[in-house]
Amino acid sequence: MLASLDPNEDPLKSLIAAHPLGRIADAGEIADAVVWLCSDKASFVTGIALPVDGGYTVP
Repeated sequence: MLASLDPNEDPLKSLIAAHPLGRIADAGEIADAVVWLCSDKASFVTGIALPVDGGYTVP
């Protein structure tokens, strides 16, 4: 699998190029989702997988 990777290509640039938003999340964006899930505003949320990926995985 790794043999198919181009050693001269920056893997981060490849990831960003393939991402729908054209960038990756910063830590604050991930933390905001965690804080919301721990807050009273998410009190009716139960048993969910919440993708915080900017649309990278679309169901």
